[in-house]
Amino acid sequence: MEITSEKTLFSRDSCLKKAKEIPQWDVIVIGGGATGLGVALDAANRGFSTLLLEQSDFAKGTSSRSTKLVHGGVRYLAQGDIQLVREALHERGVLLRNAPHLVKKQAFIIPCYTWWDQFKYLTGLKLYDWLSGRSSFGSSRRMNGAGVSQALPGVRSAGLKGGIKYFDGQFDDSRLAINLAQTCVEEGGVLLNYFRVTGLLKNQQGKLSGVTARDEEDGIEYNFKAKAVINATGVFVDQILRLDTPSARPLVRPSQGIHVVLDKSFLRGEDALMIPQTKDGRVLFAVPWHEFTLVGTTDTPLTSASLEPEALEQEIDFVLQTAGNYLERKPSRADMLSVFAGLRPLAAPEKDTGSTKEISRSHKLIVSGTGLITITGGKWTTYRQMAEETVNKAIETASLEKAPCTTTSLKIHGYLSPGEQAASGAENEEASLSIYGSDAALIHKLSREKPGTAEKLHSNFPYIKAQVTWAVRHEMARTVEDILARRIRVLFLDAKAAIDMAPEVSRLMAEELQKDAEWEKAQVETFTSMAIRYLPGSHHGKVLA
Repeated sequence: MEITSEKTLFSRDSCLKKAKEIPQWDVIVIGGGATGLGVALDAANRGFSTLLLEQSDFAKGTSSRSTKLVHGGVRYLAQGDIQLVREALHERGVLLRNAPHLVKKQAFIIPCYTWWDQFKYLTGLKLYDWLSGRSSFGSSRRMNGAGVSQALPGVRSAGLKGGIKYFDGQFDDSRLAINLAQTCVEEGGVLLNYFRVTGLLKNQQGKLSGVTARDEEDGIEYNFKAKAVINATGVFVDQILRLDTPSARPLVRPSQGIHVVLDKSFLRGEDALMIPQTKDGRVLFAVPWHEFTLVGTTDTPLTSASLEPEALEQEIDFVLQTAGNYLERKPSRADMLSVFAGLRPLAAPEKDTGSTKEISRSHKLIVSGTGLITITGGKWTTYRQMAEETVNKAIETASLEKAPCTTTSLKIHGYLSPGEQAASGAENEEASLSIYGSDAALIHKLSREKPGTAEKLHSNFPYIKAQVTWAVRHEMARTVEDILARRIRVLFLDAKAAIDMAPEVSRLMAEELQKDAEWEKAQVETFTSMAIRYLPGSHHGKVLA
């Protein structure tokens, strides 16, 4: 595999410089999560001048807090939403082809304790296989009890009749977000994190003509003109809608899902556990992820959104108790290494029923009277399709020059062919860099050239110091949290280990960003106060009345 020379891939300084130079953009995207990044990439790929503004870090909210699945949605199939499942299964195949360094096929097993369950789930999953068509990840099949126990060491064997194995996809959500951002820059887009949109500009006719935004790092405000403005802010879309029309009816009803992280010993093996029917109708997964076991999720309706949502007491109890019903070793709070919450931007129902089951999982695309385009709902798997529809709408409403969408075949930054992946994995196994794809060789090179950066950040993790340097130079990481939560995933895996790593991460970042000791100390304090909430027993989530 050829190793290219190191170059600036994703620099905030260079993006800010370009942002100041362009008098009017074709497209401005508000929001740097999955949807916003997808829209910006699609627009830039079609040749439109594109600016994306994110109030915090890329994928800070919902888009880094998913169940890490690229899937059609077995639950939605059970609800009869065939079209949604078919579309998601198609997009699942597109993602695997375009980002194979981040997306992989994952086997799931549904343990069955009655013969009827085996028949019921096998029938449904054969339909799931059929809907995937040429994008199939593998054929579902029935397993006997011994086969389930062998494939899922740790699953409860008492009364086990057998199981159903099926195949879906798994990925690393915030790593994909960063790679989408890098791809967008390579396509000519300009992206800025820590840039908050504070107002909308309108012309004399009352039509949208751009945005006002504040650089959160230095407090300077800017006016950016645009032909089309797209609101892709997830659970925060209503805030932008109110900037446009103060009396706008809420478009989103947030729903919270939490995940608990356990040691891999709770579910040994490479297959994932899927619990299709819990006591309150939810679906629960226990998935191997970065050598840990990720268990979730919940579906709790909320009335407000936050960048740092907290797990509620009853959500933690639900996850632990439900998982304990299917595992030989019942997990307790003492076994939790991290717990995190995320919010889903579900399209709000016309009537307030209080149930998220009646809220659409499909996305909504609307255009206000002033021309503000808003896209919300959906999920990671369908981000590309949502982006295509949104840019098509921008072309229509803002009279942009027509250009076809070609993102179905656009390789995401880091792409490696299967043969290159094998070679890269063998070369960089000791540093666990394969998730970087084609960048792994450059990080490996950096670790050899910069003294001390080949050392581990923590004895329990494979991450090395060169990954911190790389993230600052080439992935627009600006804070210790950016590194430990989203560039490498330690905060989501082991919150205590993340807190232990913070001082060294801060030191390495200060060296790259030319910050002083006071900045280093403030970063460690800020990160620690936030990370404590991810520690079992230390969160402040209340019981929902």
